[in-house]
Amino acid sequence: MVGDRSPRRGGRRRGWSLRLHPLHRGVGTTASDPGHTFGDVDPKRNDKLGPGDRRIRRDLEESSDSVVGYRVKEVLFGQSNVAVGRTTSISGSMKVSGTTVTAATFAVDMTTVASDQSRRDGQFNGRIMETSTYPTATFTLTQPIELGSIPAQGTKQTYQATGNLTLHGVTKTVTFNVTGLYTGSTTQVAGSIPITFADWNIPNPSFGPVSTEDHGVLEFALIFSPA
Repeated sequence: MVGDRSPRRGGRRRGWSLRLHPLHRGVGTTASDPGHTFGDVDPKRNDKLGPGDRRIRRDLEESSDSVVGYRVKEVLFGQSNVAVGRTTSISGSMKVSGTTVTAATFAVDMTTVASDQSRRDGQFNGRIMETSTYPTATFTLTQPIELGSIPAQGTKQTYQATGNLTLHGVTKTVTFNVTGLYTGSTTQVAGSIPITFADWNIPNPSFGPVSTEDHGVLEFALIFSPA
């Protein structure tokens, strides 16, 4: 999770916002869509930032175009399938000082998560996630992420993140990998968190002719760009 390498101007912190790259818009509604991977993005595209001074501080704000969702394997009438739901209703911020991510907090409006099946969405909002009772999921970083150094343009780097995830009214500490790609003008961040339903007091999603596994994946694909 790295960002602008340009120097601070006039002692002011450079602001960054989070947006969804066009290649990610509308992703994740089919099993064939990897969802939380990077797109075919040219790492040299729109590179207008020089190497500058790495000793910077920056605040990042999240835009409504970011994507968070779920992925669960299911069997329908004996046929294997992957259920995928997505939302872009996300808010939050992240702070980076030098080469360290010092803070991050994100919130997701669970009432807006949607898949390609209205019946599945009804089950999701009703007895499974009870979004009328638990409308928001949150993540707060509890340990700084040391980047070590600013990765070279076009180079993917994987880091470990630890924080408190609140889902379905239950808060637990989670540790997971995030992969960052610095393109010169943007920073792409992608990752996933395995979720065992019972750990979060989430009923098994199986219903009617559909049976699912007892676990799924919470995944995200985000892109940071200068505000």
